[in-house]
Amino acid sequence: MTTPTALTCFIRYEIDPFQRDAFAAYARAWARIIPRCGGHLVGYFLPHEGSNFEAWGLVAFASLADYEAYRMRLKADAEARENFESARRERFIVREERRFCETVAEAFHRPAAPRHGAMR
Repeated sequence: MTTPTALTCFIRYEIDPFQRDAFAAYARAWARIIPRCGGHLVGYFLPHEGSNFEAWGLVAFASLADYEAYRMRLKADAEARENFESARRERFIVREERRFCETVAEAFHRPAAPRHGAMR
C-alpha cells in the first residue's frame, strides 16, 4: 500500500535576497494553488540565518503518476499560471532545482517525544 506522501518534490530556489517579500507572496499563493491542484503542500521555507538567497518548497505525492497529473492541473489553473508569470516578470527567482525523494514511512513525520526528567 502506498502512503499518501510516498514521494516528495524538494524545490530549491536561489532567490534575489532584495526581493524576499516578493518570494514570500509567491509562496503564499502556492498555499492556495497546490492543494487545489492535488499536491500535499509540506511547506515553503525562506532564508532566516546563514544564507540569504536559498529558499525551499516541499510538495508530496502518493506517486510519480500523481505528480504528473498535478503538473497538468497546474498548467490549466489560471492562478498558477499567473504565479509563474509573476516570478518570471519580477525576476525574484534566480534559479530553481527539483529533486524527488522517496519517503521512508517509518521515519516520516515523527513528533518529538516528551522529555523525562525535564526541569520545570
